[in-house]
Parts: sequence; C-alpha cells; structure tokens
Amino acid sequence: MKILLTGSGGVVGSEVAEQLAALGDRAEVTSVTRRPARPGERGWVLGTEPAPAELRGHWDVIIHSAASTRWTMSRDEAVAANVRTTEAVLDLVDADTHLVHISTAYVEGQDPATQGSAAGFGRFRNTYEWSKAESEELVRAKHPGALTIVRPPLVFGRRADGAIARLTGPYAMVQTLVSGLAPALVGNPAGFIELAPVDQVAEVIVAAALGMPPSAPVVETIAAGPAGCLRVTDLAEGICGAVNAWRAERGIAPVPVAPVIPSETWRRFHLPLTARHFSTVQKRALELLSAFEGYACMPTPFHPTQTVVDPADVLARSVRWWADAKSRHARRAPEPWTLIAA
Repeated sequence: MKILLTGSGGVVGSEVAEQLAALGDRAEVTSVTRRPARPGERGWVLGTEPAPAELRGHWDVIIHSAASTRWTMSRDEAVAANVRTTEAVLDLVDADTHLVHISTAYVEGQDPATQGSAAGFGRFRNTYEWSKAESEELVRAKHPGALTIVRPPLVFGRRADGAIARLTGPYAMVQTLVSGLAPALVGNPAGFIELAPVDQVAEVIVAAALGMPPSAPVVETIAAGPAGCLRVTDLAEGICGAVNAWRAERGIAPVPVAPVIPSETWRRFHLPLTARHFSTVQKRALELLSAFEGYACMPTPFHPTQTVVDPADVLARSVRWWADAKSRHARRAPEPWTLIAA
C-alpha cells in the first residue's frame, strides 16, 4: 500500500508519521513537509510550489494533514495555508485513491449568539474554521474516489505521558493563565470544552488509511461527547491543579485558580474600565484569550464517532508535560495584574 502523508512536521502529522513508521513493511509511506527534519521526509510547500515529480503517479491513500491551525490568520493567509494546500493535494488524487482529509470538529461553526466576542466570520469563530469548512467542501465536490474526513477538537498530548510535538494552540492559553498575564478565563462557566489526545487522533487517521475505503464519504468526529465532556470551569481548575501538583513536588507555592468570567460581563464591565490602562504584554495576553473565548462558550458537547475517554486525565498529563518542557514558565510566581497610569 502506497501512502502519501502531508504535513508530517505538524502536531498531528508527526504523530501519524510515527505510527505509520511502526507498521514496517505493511505500508510504503512518503512524508512531505515544508521543512524536512526526519530521515526520508521530502520538502514541498503545498499550494505555492508544483508537486515534485516523484510525487506524481498513483497513491492508494493520501493523508492530508498539512494546515495552519493559527486562529488569528487573515482571510488571505487562511486561504493560502488551508484551501490552496487542499487544492494541491486534489491534483494528486485519482478515482482509486482513498483521501483521508484532516479537518476540525469545529468546522460546522456555532450560533454567533453563543460565541462570546464577535468573530466577524458568520457562524465561524475565526478564519481557521472558515478555511477548513471551505476545504471540506472542496474535497467533497472534487475528489472522485473514497473519502474519509477526520474531525478532531482541540488537540493535547498523548494519553500515556502528555507528550506532543509542538506546544502551540491551546498551550498558549495554558501559559497565559499560569503566568498570571491574564486575570481570568473568559467564556461560559457552564459551557463545554472538547479536547482529544494527539495519539488517539493519529490512531483514528491511521485506522482509516489502512481500512477498507468507504463507498460513501465518512466523517469521524473525535470528542468526549455528552457523557464525558469537560466544563469550562473544569478546564481552568484542571490546568491550575496540574501545575500546582507539579509545583508542590518542587516546593514551589501554588498559583491561584483563574476564575471564569462570562463573556458579557467581561465585555460590558471589566474591559471598558481597564482597557486603556493595559500594558503591551497584557494586551497580547488578552488577544490570546480573546482568540480562545469562542471555544470556551460551547453550549453543548459534540456527538463523537470516536470517543475520548477521561479528558481530565489527558489535560492533566498534557499540562505536566508542558511544565517539564517549559519549567521556567511553570516555576514563575504569577504576576498580579496592575494597571498602567494613563
């Protein structure tokens, strides 16, 4: 079986590459990424450069995980990073190729009334979600063969040890809360937050790639769902609790648990009174929390086809792994908020 994996240098792609490598001779895998770092990886900037000649020809399976997950992209950046790259992959498929397309569980968007701060992208929280929705429409409309769409939620570390290839995305929120740079987590205290361990996400992708190609498009949604989904307050308490357990083992004083402030309260009362006094660092921290706010306002959990078991444990192990990797940040005494004189 010939498999092409795009985005093998990313958070999900690197985990998929590792699991595929463990298959040995069961699959002939070619991995491509913007900046090759592992033996056997090929360099290709999808959507900008033509596909290298050696990638032309039939593929039994193409796993398309190349993407930018940055929530603050402009519309043009999102098109270049996520839509054009999908178009480049579609140029390599044929009717006998099983395309496994990595999307996001948030691709269907959310009622703007429940998003918190207005995102300006209709039902989508940001251009990342919008561009992934555009990409799904592309693969459904233009791929002539078997199609599996995998939709993970927020991706954290492995189930066993919390390890992850890159501390990006939600980990910026972890660092901001632990450092005290943000005074609170803004969202719906009773809302839901969906997360998944990166190794489970990769397992779903690899199982789809190795399985029987579906006769009709299949969507795999990875989430805890109604039975096990965390609340937003669980997230704040889980992050600070894991960090404080790590700090206690080293004789370091605990950090306070960040409160969860409803979006409307934050925008109507807290922000107008203090915004003009924020320092540059505080403004940057609030930009990060603002990007996360929509994810902390989910009124209902997802309905998974692949269930995440014990997301609280996944969160705790992931945060401890972050603390080991970023010990200087994890050891810092939180900085209480003070206002800059006008």
